[in-house]
Amino acid sequence: MPKRLEKLSIVEARRLALAAQGFGIQRTNAMSSVADAVTVIRKLGVVQIDSVNVLARSQELPLLARLGNHDRTAIPKATAQGKIFEYWGHEASHLPVELQPLFRWKMDAARTGKVKHWGLTSFYNDNKAYVQRVLKHVEKSGPVTARALSTRTKKVGTWWDWDEAKTALEYLFLTGQLMSNGRGSDFARIYDTPERVLPSQILAAPTPTERDARRQLLVRAAVAQGIATADDLADYYRQRLSAVKPLLAELVEDGVLNEVAVEGWREKAFIHCHAKLPKRIRATALLSPFDSLVWCRSRNERLFGFHYRIEIYTPKPKRRFGYYVLPILSDEKLVGRLDMKADRTNGTLRIEGAYLEHGVAAATVAAPVAREVGLMAKWLGLEHKYVGVRGNFSRALRIALQP
Repeated sequence: MPKRLEKLSIVEARRLALAAQGFGIQRTNAMSSVADAVTVIRKLGVVQIDSVNVLARSQELPLLARLGNHDRTAIPKATAQGKIFEYWGHEASHLPVELQPLFRWKMDAARTGKVKHWGLTSFYNDNKAYVQRVLKHVEKSGPVTARALSTRTKKVGTWWDWDEAKTALEYLFLTGQLMSNGRGSDFARIYDTPERVLPSQILAAPTPTERDARRQLLVRAAVAQGIATADDLADYYRQRLSAVKPLLAELVEDGVLNEVAVEGWREKAFIHCHAKLPKRIRATALLSPFDSLVWCRSRNERLFGFHYRIEIYTPKPKRRFGYYVLPILSDEKLVGRLDMKADRTNGTLRIEGAYLEHGVAAATVAAPVAREVGLMAKWLGLEHKYVGVRGNFSRALRIALQP
């Protein structure tokens, strides 16, 4: 990076972030392939998984935002091809398969009890023989779901109401003794052994030390975010800031990362030594609440001046914008949000509320946002589009969507 970028304007910081997140490349009109989807996942370094399916599975939406129309089975196909794998990367995540060795230290820490997790560590300590029987069963009999091994006799309560089989499988998944070999039609993990999931070259790859793995994850986080504070870099792959601070100092000293000041930011930021500042970003996209561009709420406010909170778990009367709300990216700004829902029974993409940020003129964004809504409807196989009355953008968007 040139010396002049030791101090960056907020506009320059946004351009670096957006380009790093895959918004600096113009979409093609053709349907994107599985290989294109893998390229995006490699660029992002991690795609968060979420089970909510009110619109589409959240992990599909970052691909739509960057590629436009693409094969909706791209992620399961890429998993089957050994191009990506599933693990606790940010939260539950799809990750490029070449990153698997960088997470082995986390698996080992969980297996040895160095790091304790929820109720999984205590469950294993109390049920070691049972967990080993589950492992032997998968090794001998092949891929399995938790439901297939379940001995539950009572109705499931909450999402986290796991029985013994599910808890054992999740412990084995956490510790790397089992992996996800895709997901079933009910979105449940299909557990299998690493030998049957990973490509042979990944299995044979050397295991980095924890220190080297953490360092590499920081570098990958820097590349994927474009510009980031120490907190941003640590959080991208869910590392503790206290554990990586010395490594950040080393990366700066080694010239891998450069320290910069960003207009309006209290904390110093970091950029990769090979980062390139684009002249301008032109893109329109509807972003999943769990998209890596917007999943860090404090970063949204620092970078875009955009206050965003997920209201899925907020009681309906207390919601400000809606249940499943997607931020709107327009060129280099987050300009608004749409509360969206797929009404599959009636073949309708419903926009229950449409909101623009203060000072954003509807006339400047209505047409490109309408095109994104139309693209999403087509991609989801929904024939109709409906816009409700909530929000200061609803009328303009409804008009823009008219044939």
